[in-house]
Amino acid sequence: MKFAVSPSTALAAGLFLASVSQNCECFSIDGRATLKSTRIAMNMSSKEAEIAALREAAAKAREEAQRLAKELGKEIDFTSQSSTATEKKIVKSLTCEEITSLLSSKVSFETDDSNKQVEAMNSMVESGELSLWSSVTSDASLRTYPVTLNFLESRSGGKLTGKTLGVEGNIDVSLDDIKDATIAVTLGSTALGIASLALLPENVGATLCYLIALVPVAFLGIGSTSPGIIADGIAMFKGTADDQVKKDERVCRHEAGHFLCGYLCGLPVKSYSITDLGYPCVEFHTTSSGPATGRELSAEEIAALSVVAMSGSVAEVLSYGEARGGENDLIELENIFRRSKEFIGSEKRQNLTRWGALTAYNLINANKDKYEKLVEAFQQKKTVSECVAAVEAV
Repeated sequence: MKFAVSPSTALAAGLFLASVSQNCECFSIDGRATLKSTRIAMNMSSKEAEIAALREAAAKAREEAQRLAKELGKEIDFTSQSSTATEKKIVKSLTCEEITSLLSSKVSFETDDSNKQVEAMNSMVESGELSLWSSVTSDASLRTYPVTLNFLESRSGGKLTGKTLGVEGNIDVSLDDIKDATIAVTLGSTALGIASLALLPENVGATLCYLIALVPVAFLGIGSTSPGIIADGIAMFKGTADDQVKKDERVCRHEAGHFLCGYLCGLPVKSYSITDLGYPCVEFHTTSSGPATGRELSAEEIAALSVVAMSGSVAEVLSYGEARGGENDLIELENIFRRSKEFIGSEKRQNLTRWGALTAYNLINANKDKYEKLVEAFQQKKTVSECVAAVEAV
Protein backbone atom coordinates (compact mmCIF):
# COMPACT_ATOMS: atom_id res chain seq x y z
CA MET A 1 0.00 0.00 0.00
CA LYS A 2 1.37 3.40 -0.90
CA PHE A 3 0.80 6.68 0.88
CA ALA A 4 1.00 10.00 -0.78
CA VAL A 5 2.77 12.62 1.31
CA SER A 6 1.95 16.21 0.74
CA PRO A 7 4.67 18.92 0.76
CA SER A 8 3.31 20.44 3.95
CA THR A 9 3.42 17.13 5.73
CA ALA A 10 7.01 16.57 4.62
CA LEU A 11 8.02 20.00 5.89
CA ALA A 12 6.41 19.32 9.28
CA ALA A 13 8.21 15.99 9.54
CA GLY A 14 11.55 17.65 8.74
CA LEU A 15 11.04 20.27 11.40
CA PHE A 16 10.15 17.55 13.94
CA LEU A 17 13.30 15.54 13.15
CA ALA A 18 15.47 18.63 13.41
CA SER A 19 13.95 19.42 16.78
CA VAL A 20 14.56 15.90 18.01
CA SER A 21 18.17 16.02 16.80
CA GLN A 22 18.78 19.34 18.57
CA ASN A 23 17.24 18.00 21.77
CA CYS A 24 19.44 14.92 21.60
CA GLU A 25 22.54 17.09 21.17
CA CYS A 26 21.55 19.19 24.18
CA PHE A 27 20.98 16.04 26.17
CA SER A 28 24.46 14.81 25.23
CA ILE A 29 26.08 18.07 26.32
CA ASP A 30 24.11 18.11 29.59
CA GLY A 31 25.10 14.51 30.21
CA ARG A 32 28.79 15.26 29.76
CA ALA A 33 28.51 18.30 32.07
CA THR A 34 26.69 16.24 34.66
CA LEU A 35 29.36 13.52 34.46
CA LYS A 36 32.15 16.07 34.78
CA SER A 37 30.57 17.71 37.82
CA THR A 38 30.08 14.28 39.35
CA ARG A 39 33.77 13.51 38.88
CA ILE A 40 34.76 16.86 40.45
CA ALA A 41 32.52 16.18 43.39
CA MET A 42 34.06 12.74 43.79
CA ASN A 43 37.59 14.21 43.67
CA MET A 44 36.68 16.86 46.24
CA SER A 45 35.19 14.20 48.44
CA SER A 46 38.37 12.12 48.07
CA LYS A 47 40.58 15.09 48.99
CA GLU A 48 38.42 15.92 51.97
CA ALA A 49 38.68 12.32 53.10
CA GLU A 50 42.46 12.45 52.66
CA ILE A 51 42.69 15.69 54.66
CA ALA A 52 40.53 14.20 57.37
CA ALA A 53 42.79 11.14 57.48
CA LEU A 54 45.88 13.35 57.78
CA ARG A 55 44.30 15.35 60.57
CA GLU A 56 43.43 12.16 62.38
CA ALA A 57 47.01 10.91 61.98
CA ALA A 58 48.37 14.23 63.25
CA ALA A 59 46.07 14.06 66.26
CA LYS A 60 47.30 10.56 67.03
CA ALA A 61 50.92 11.73 66.67
CA ARG A 62 50.27 14.59 69.12
CA GLU A 63 48.69 12.19 71.58
CA GLU A 64 51.69 9.86 71.30
CA ALA A 65 54.13 12.75 71.77
CA GLN A 66 52.17 13.95 74.77
CA ARG A 67 52.23 10.45 76.24
CA LEU A 68 55.99 10.13 75.79
CA ALA A 69 56.52 13.61 77.23
CA LYS A 70 54.49 12.72 80.31
CA GLU A 71 56.65 9.64 80.80
CA LEU A 72 59.62 12.00 80.92
CA GLY A 73 57.84 14.17 83.46
CA LYS A 74 56.94 16.97 81.05
CA GLU A 75 53.87 18.14 79.20
CA ILE A 76 53.83 19.69 75.73
CA ASP A 77 51.57 22.63 74.95
CA PHE A 78 50.90 22.26 71.22
CA THR A 79 48.62 25.28 71.16
CA SER A 80 51.29 27.71 72.30
CA GLN A 81 53.86 26.09 70.03
CA SER A 82 51.67 26.41 66.95
CA SER A 83 50.84 30.01 67.74
CA THR A 84 54.51 30.80 68.25
CA ALA A 85 55.42 29.13 64.98
CA THR A 86 52.99 31.33 63.07
CA GLU A 87 54.52 34.52 64.46
CA LYS A 88 57.40 35.38 62.17
CA LYS A 89 59.53 38.38 62.95
CA ILE A 90 61.57 40.25 60.41
CA VAL A 91 65.26 40.07 61.36
CA LYS A 92 67.49 42.88 60.17
CA SER A 93 70.84 42.08 58.59
CA LEU A 94 73.31 44.17 60.59
CA THR A 95 77.10 44.27 60.65
CA CYS A 96 79.27 43.93 63.77
CA GLU A 97 79.81 47.67 63.87
CA GLU A 98 76.10 48.45 63.62
CA ILE A 99 75.17 45.97 66.36
CA THR A 100 77.94 47.24 68.63
CA SER A 101 76.74 50.81 68.15
CA LEU A 102 73.11 49.87 68.89
CA LEU A 103 74.08 47.95 72.03
CA SER A 104 76.23 50.79 73.29
CA SER A 105 73.28 53.17 73.00
CA LYS A 106 70.68 50.89 74.60
CA VAL A 107 72.39 48.82 77.29
CA SER A 108 75.43 48.93 79.56
CA PHE A 109 76.67 45.48 80.51
CA GLU A 110 79.05 47.02 83.02
CA THR A 111 76.52 49.06 85.05
CA ASP A 112 72.96 47.92 84.20
CA ASP A 113 71.39 45.30 86.44
CA SER A 114 69.88 42.09 85.12
CA ASN A 115 66.38 43.55 84.69
CA LYS A 116 67.59 46.46 82.55
CA GLN A 117 69.76 44.17 80.45
CA VAL A 118 66.94 41.73 79.79
CA GLU A 119 64.49 44.51 78.97
CA ALA A 120 66.88 46.15 76.51
CA MET A 121 67.85 42.88 74.83
CA ASN A 122 64.24 41.73 74.52
CA SER A 123 63.25 45.03 72.91
CA MET A 124 66.03 44.59 70.36
CA VAL A 125 64.77 41.10 69.58
CA GLU A 126 61.25 42.46 69.07
CA SER A 127 62.56 45.11 66.69
CA GLY A 128 64.53 42.52 64.71
CA GLU A 129 67.95 43.91 65.64
CA LEU A 130 68.89 40.70 67.49
CA SER A 131 67.82 37.14 66.75
CA LEU A 132 69.83 34.70 68.90
CA TRP A 133 69.39 36.29 72.33
CA SER A 134 67.37 33.88 74.53
CA SER A 135 66.49 31.91 71.40
CA VAL A 136 66.57 28.45 73.01
CA THR A 137 64.02 29.40 75.67
CA SER A 138 61.26 29.60 73.05
CA ASP A 139 61.63 26.01 71.83
CA ALA A 140 62.13 22.60 73.39
CA SER A 141 65.92 22.90 73.79
CA LEU A 142 65.70 23.40 77.56
CA ARG A 143 63.28 20.54 78.24
CA THR A 144 65.26 18.21 80.48
CA TYR A 145 65.19 14.43 80.25
CA PRO A 146 67.25 11.59 81.71
CA VAL A 147 70.64 11.11 80.05
CA THR A 148 72.77 8.07 80.75
CA LEU A 149 76.51 7.89 80.14
CA ASN A 150 75.96 5.56 77.17
CA PHE A 151 73.34 7.90 75.70
CA LEU A 152 75.63 10.90 76.17
CA GLU A 153 78.52 9.14 74.50
CA SER A 154 76.45 7.84 71.57
CA ARG A 155 74.74 11.18 70.89
CA SER A 156 78.07 13.01 70.88
CA GLY A 157 79.81 10.53 68.63
CA GLY A 158 81.93 9.24 71.50
CA LYS A 159 83.33 12.69 72.31
CA LEU A 160 81.56 13.34 75.62
CA THR A 161 82.42 10.87 78.35
CA GLY A 162 83.07 11.14 82.06
CA LYS A 163 86.77 10.94 81.27
CA THR A 164 86.93 13.61 78.54
CA LEU A 165 84.75 15.98 80.57
CA GLY A 166 87.13 15.66 83.51
CA VAL A 167 84.57 14.36 86.01
CA GLU A 168 86.39 11.10 86.69
CA GLY A 169 89.43 12.60 88.35
CA ASN A 170 92.80 13.48 86.90
CA ILE A 171 93.04 11.97 83.44
CA ASP A 172 96.68 12.94 82.78
CA VAL A 173 98.30 10.59 85.32
CA SER A 174 98.05 6.82 85.07
CA LEU A 175 99.05 4.12 87.56
CA ASP A 176 102.19 3.47 85.54
CA ASP A 177 103.16 7.13 85.92
CA ILE A 178 102.84 6.85 89.70
CA LYS A 179 104.94 3.66 89.71
CA ASP A 180 107.63 5.32 87.60
CA ALA A 181 107.61 8.37 89.86
CA THR A 182 108.00 6.20 92.97
CA ILE A 183 110.95 4.32 91.45
CA ALA A 184 112.53 7.58 90.31
CA VAL A 185 112.19 9.18 93.76
CA THR A 186 113.64 6.07 95.48
CA LEU A 187 116.59 5.69 93.10
CA GLY A 188 117.29 9.41 93.10
CA SER A 189 117.26 9.61 96.87
CA THR A 190 119.57 6.60 97.10
CA ALA A 191 122.04 8.12 94.68
CA LEU A 192 122.01 11.47 96.49
CA GLY A 193 122.48 9.77 99.88
CA ILE A 194 125.50 7.81 98.67
CA ALA A 195 126.95 10.91 97.02
CA SER A 196 126.55 12.95 100.22
CA LEU A 197 128.42 10.32 102.23
CA ALA A 198 131.18 10.05 99.66
CA LEU A 199 131.71 13.72 98.81
CA LEU A 200 130.83 15.68 101.94
CA PRO A 201 132.50 15.75 105.37
CA GLU A 202 131.48 12.89 107.63
CA ASN A 203 129.10 14.71 109.96
CA VAL A 204 127.52 16.83 107.21
CA GLY A 205 127.32 13.92 104.79
CA ALA A 206 125.74 11.58 107.35
CA THR A 207 123.14 14.15 108.41
CA LEU A 208 122.23 14.95 104.81
CA CYS A 209 122.05 11.25 103.98
CA TYR A 210 119.49 10.66 106.75
CA LEU A 211 117.40 13.62 105.54
CA ILE A 212 117.50 12.39 101.95
CA ALA A 213 116.45 8.93 103.11
CA LEU A 214 113.23 10.45 104.45
CA VAL A 215 112.20 11.71 100.99
CA PRO A 216 110.89 8.34 99.67
CA VAL A 217 109.08 7.78 102.99
CA ALA A 218 107.43 11.20 102.75
CA PHE A 219 106.56 10.59 99.09
CA LEU A 220 104.82 7.32 99.96
CA GLY A 221 103.06 8.89 102.95
CA ILE A 222 101.63 11.76 100.90
CA GLY A 223 100.69 9.39 98.09
CA SER A 224 98.70 7.16 100.43
CA THR A 225 96.84 9.99 102.18
CA SER A 226 96.52 12.66 99.41
CA PRO A 227 97.18 11.04 96.04
CA GLY A 228 95.84 14.10 94.23
CA ILE A 229 98.86 16.14 95.33
CA ILE A 230 101.22 13.54 93.90
CA ALA A 231 99.16 13.30 90.70
CA ASP A 232 99.21 17.08 90.21
CA GLY A 233 102.94 17.17 90.78
CA ILE A 234 103.52 14.39 88.27
CA ALA A 235 101.28 16.12 85.72
CA MET A 236 103.21 19.39 86.10
CA PHE A 237 106.55 17.61 85.73
CA LYS A 238 105.41 15.36 82.95
CA GLY A 239 103.85 18.06 80.82
CA THR A 240 100.51 17.80 79.03
CA ALA A 241 98.90 18.62 75.73
CA ASP A 242 99.05 22.26 76.75
CA ASP A 243 102.77 22.11 75.88
CA GLN A 244 101.63 22.23 72.24
CA VAL A 245 98.50 24.32 72.68
CA LYS A 246 98.76 27.69 74.35
CA LYS A 247 96.94 27.90 77.64
CA ASP A 248 95.34 31.21 76.79
CA GLU A 249 93.69 29.71 73.71
CA ARG A 250 92.21 26.90 75.79
CA VAL A 251 90.90 29.42 78.32
CA CYS A 252 89.42 31.57 75.56
CA ARG A 253 87.61 28.60 74.05
CA HIS A 254 86.36 27.55 77.47
CA GLU A 255 85.00 31.01 78.27
CA ALA A 256 83.58 31.46 74.75
CA GLY A 257 81.56 28.28 75.29
CA HIS A 258 80.12 29.78 78.48
CA PHE A 259 79.34 33.07 76.76
CA LEU A 260 77.62 31.53 73.73
CA CYS A 261 75.37 29.18 75.71
CA GLY A 262 74.60 31.81 78.35
CA TYR A 263 73.60 34.25 75.62
CA LEU A 264 71.40 31.69 73.84
CA CYS A 265 69.73 30.89 77.18
CA GLY A 266 68.99 34.57 77.78
CA LEU A 267 71.12 35.06 80.91
CA PRO A 268 72.27 38.64 81.56
CA VAL A 269 75.97 39.31 82.14
CA LYS A 270 76.99 39.80 85.76
CA SER A 271 80.64 40.53 85.10
CA TYR A 272 83.14 40.37 82.26
CA SER A 273 86.77 41.08 83.01
CA ILE A 274 90.33 40.29 82.08
CA THR A 275 92.04 38.39 84.90
CA ASP A 276 95.48 39.17 86.29
CA LEU A 277 96.87 36.42 84.06
CA GLY A 278 95.43 38.17 81.01
CA TYR A 279 92.52 35.80 80.38
CA PRO A 280 88.94 36.96 79.71
CA CYS A 281 86.36 35.67 82.17
CA VAL A 282 82.55 35.95 81.98
CA GLU A 283 80.03 35.44 84.78
CA PHE A 284 76.25 35.39 84.33
CA HIS A 285 73.38 36.20 86.61
CA THR A 286 71.65 33.00 87.70
CA THR A 287 68.30 34.11 86.28
CA SER A 288 66.88 36.27 83.50
CA SER A 289 63.89 37.39 85.58
CA GLY A 290 65.63 39.63 88.05
CA PRO A 291 68.08 39.19 90.94
CA ALA A 292 68.03 35.71 92.46
CA THR A 293 69.86 36.56 95.68
CA GLY A 294 68.28 34.75 98.61
CA ARG A 295 65.61 32.93 96.65
CA GLU A 296 65.23 29.41 95.31
CA LEU A 297 65.59 28.63 91.62
CA SER A 298 62.91 27.12 89.37
CA ALA A 299 63.37 24.00 87.26
CA GLU A 300 63.71 26.12 84.10
CA GLU A 301 66.44 28.25 85.69
CA ILE A 302 68.27 25.15 86.91
CA ALA A 303 68.13 23.71 83.38
CA ALA A 304 69.60 26.84 81.78
CA LEU A 305 72.36 27.07 84.39
CA SER A 306 73.22 23.39 83.91
CA VAL A 307 73.83 24.03 80.22
CA VAL A 308 75.95 27.12 80.88
CA ALA A 309 77.99 25.39 83.60
CA MET A 310 78.91 22.46 81.35
CA SER A 311 79.43 24.49 78.17
CA GLY A 312 83.02 25.46 79.00
CA SER A 313 84.19 21.87 79.41
CA VAL A 314 82.22 20.80 76.33
CA ALA A 315 83.90 23.54 74.29
CA GLU A 316 87.31 22.24 75.40
CA VAL A 317 86.38 18.68 74.46
CA LEU A 318 85.28 19.77 70.99
CA SER A 319 88.59 21.57 70.42
CA TYR A 320 91.12 19.41 72.25
CA GLY A 321 89.42 16.08 72.92
CA GLU A 322 89.38 16.57 76.68
CA ALA A 323 88.61 19.24 79.28
CA ARG A 324 90.99 20.53 81.93
CA GLY A 325 89.31 23.63 83.31
CA GLY A 326 85.89 22.46 84.46
CA GLU A 327 86.48 21.73 88.15
CA ASN A 328 85.23 25.11 89.36
CA ASP A 329 82.24 24.86 87.01
CA LEU A 330 81.22 21.55 88.57
CA ILE A 331 81.53 23.03 92.07
CA GLU A 332 79.37 25.99 91.03
CA LEU A 333 76.82 23.62 89.50
CA GLU A 334 76.56 21.73 92.79
CA ASN A 335 75.86 25.02 94.55
CA ILE A 336 73.14 25.76 91.99
CA PHE A 337 71.50 22.39 92.60
CA ARG A 338 71.29 23.20 96.33
CA ARG A 339 69.25 26.31 95.52
CA SER A 340 66.54 24.44 93.62
CA LYS A 341 62.92 24.79 94.73
CA GLU A 342 62.48 21.06 94.26
CA PHE A 343 64.83 18.61 95.93
CA ILE A 344 67.39 17.25 93.46
CA GLY A 345 68.77 13.89 94.51
CA SER A 346 72.08 12.39 93.52
CA GLU A 347 70.75 10.50 90.50
CA LYS A 348 68.88 13.52 89.15
CA ARG A 349 71.96 15.70 89.62
CA GLN A 350 73.97 13.32 87.49
CA ASN A 351 71.22 13.30 84.87
CA LEU A 352 71.08 17.09 84.81
CA THR A 353 74.86 17.34 84.54
CA ARG A 354 74.95 14.93 81.60
CA TRP A 355 71.89 16.56 80.00
CA GLY A 356 73.53 19.99 80.37
CA ALA A 357 76.68 18.70 78.66
CA LEU A 358 74.70 17.16 75.78
CA THR A 359 72.58 20.29 75.29
CA ALA A 360 75.68 22.51 75.33
CA TYR A 361 77.26 20.18 72.77
CA ASN A 362 74.25 20.55 70.47
CA LEU A 363 74.12 24.33 70.85
CA ILE A 364 77.82 24.86 70.14
CA ASN A 365 77.72 22.54 67.14
CA ALA A 366 74.59 24.23 65.77
CA ASN A 367 76.32 27.63 66.03
CA LYS A 368 79.85 26.57 65.14
CA ASP A 369 80.62 29.61 62.96
CA LYS A 370 79.30 31.99 65.63
CA TYR A 371 81.38 30.21 68.25
CA GLU A 372 84.60 30.55 66.25
CA LYS A 373 83.99 34.29 65.79
CA LEU A 374 83.36 34.56 69.51
CA VAL A 375 86.64 32.76 70.29
CA GLU A 376 88.46 35.27 68.12
CA ALA A 377 86.74 38.13 69.97
CA PHE A 378 87.83 36.66 73.31
CA GLN A 379 91.40 36.28 72.10
CA GLN A 380 91.38 39.95 71.15
CA LYS A 381 89.91 40.81 74.57
CA LYS A 382 86.94 42.66 73.07
CA THR A 383 84.07 44.13 75.07
CA VAL A 384 80.76 42.41 75.83
CA SER A 385 78.99 44.45 73.15
CA GLU A 386 81.60 43.41 70.59
CA CYS A 387 81.27 39.76 71.66
CA VAL A 388 77.50 39.94 71.25
CA ALA A 389 77.99 41.52 67.82
CA ALA A 390 80.29 38.63 66.86
CA VAL A 391 77.46 36.22 67.67
CA GLU A 392 74.64 38.20 66.06
CA ALA A 393 76.25 39.70 62.94
CA VAL A 394 75.49 38.15 59.59
